[in-house]
Amino acid sequence: MSDSSKKEDELAGSEQPFVQHLIELRDRLVKATLAIVVVAIVLAAYPGPAALYDYLAAPLVAHLPAGSTMIATSVISPFMVPLKVLLMAAFLIALPAVLYQIWAFVAPGLYSHEKKLVLPLVFSSTVLFFVGVAFCYYFVFGRVFAFIQSFAPKSITASPDIEAYLGFVLSMFLAFGLAFEVPVVVVVLARMGIFSIQKLKDFRGYFVVLAFIIAAIVTPPDVVSQLALAIPMCLLYEVGIWAAQLFIRHTKAADDESAASP
Repeated sequence: MSDSSKKEDELAGSEQPFVQHLIELRDRLVKATLAIVVVAIVLAAYPGPAALYDYLAAPLVAHLPAGSTMIATSVISPFMVPLKVLLMAAFLIALPAVLYQIWAFVAPGLYSHEKKLVLPLVFSSTVLFFVGVAFCYYFVFGRVFAFIQSFAPKSITASPDIEAYLGFVLSMFLAFGLAFEVPVVVVVLARMGIFSIQKLKDFRGYFVVLAFIIAAIVTPPDVVSQLALAIPMCLLYEVGIWAAQLFIRHTKAADDESAASP
């Protein structure tokens, strides 16, 4: 058999699995998209895009002066901004289904010990992101808006733009959601052997400074929001060190058992 025929045989053998993977990836993406679309349709029917935006704007509206409302400076903002909120809410609610489709596509190619590493990290990172968003909405927003309004001159009537407020909310949600991923990052760094547990403990003082620097950059220039981001990051760093010790002990034991088995 010539070299060219051998090469064709190799390509023919590898082409089919590759095409099958593409088909499976397409199916998983379609299912994930359908989950988002279904949730969006349900939210559009009840409570509706306008009610969703009202709920999102409630922390700010509660601290506006009596008789003040938010404004729309663009002609299409009253339509587009609630629609963006609807899609954002649909994606967040359907996120477990989206992550499941991603996991179902990736899991067959992982070893059992790799599944024990990836699945807990994916689950915990998703939960921590939602906790960070909820913490920002229910705890931080009310105190930040009250603090900002306390500095507003009496001669000024606050009427924030709805599109600017949406951009502010999304940036704050992203900042707090990612900040609450600190334990996951610490666990990954320790489990991969990049940093030992002792080095992570020794870095504790530097991380406090780093947390306040990050909070000063990503949050508005007020003390309340900066403290509300920096202090949880420091506490979550300690949680990450504690979780890393348990996680390493559990996964190392699993790896040793798999390596010992014939």
